[in-house]
Amino acid sequence: MSDPRRARPGDEPDPASGGGARADGGARAGVGARTGGAARPGTGGGPGRVLVAVYGIFALAAGARAAVQIATRFSDAPLAYALSALAAAVYVVATVALGLGGRRSFRVAVAACAIELAGVLVVGTLSLADPAAFPDETVWSAYGRGYGYVPLVLPVVGLLWLRHTARQGGGPGTGGGRPADGGV
Repeated sequence: MSDPRRARPGDEPDPASGGGARADGGARAGVGARTGGAARPGTGGGPGRVLVAVYGIFALAAGARAAVQIATRFSDAPLAYALSALAAAVYVVATVALGLGGRRSFRVAVAACAIELAGVLVVGTLSLADPAAFPDETVWSAYGRGYGYVPLVLPVVGLLWLRHTARQGGGPGTGGGRPADGGV
């Protein structure tokens, strides 16, 4: 039988113990130690890549739509077109923050998704309650009806994904936000 305290080939010495094999099989503390030895994907890894891609597509679609509307007929519905431009900016921020990962990007992504959800709910409600205030649709009008209600679902999925990555304990090294144990 082999002695578990003996170093195996490829093990790094543990600086804290003065040498020998590391108890965690060589994983760095804070990266793999909380996740069973394997670094978890951050907010932009794994299924998060699909989320980043969808946000990117919406950033492009909303930005192009707003640019054309503002350039060609801004006086027809300035509020609606400005809100479409705001939606595009929020999608861009969310796309970048979700793709980058890290503690600051995690917080920015949460804020962007929350602003997006609030925007969809407020503008969606106002556009149905007072259609005269919105002579042309925005991305968020009628809760995103013109985009298949994806603008309503997307921030919810984004916030759930961010919560999931935070609970997985993927700290700033893996892009997942705060550690699962609530530490800093």
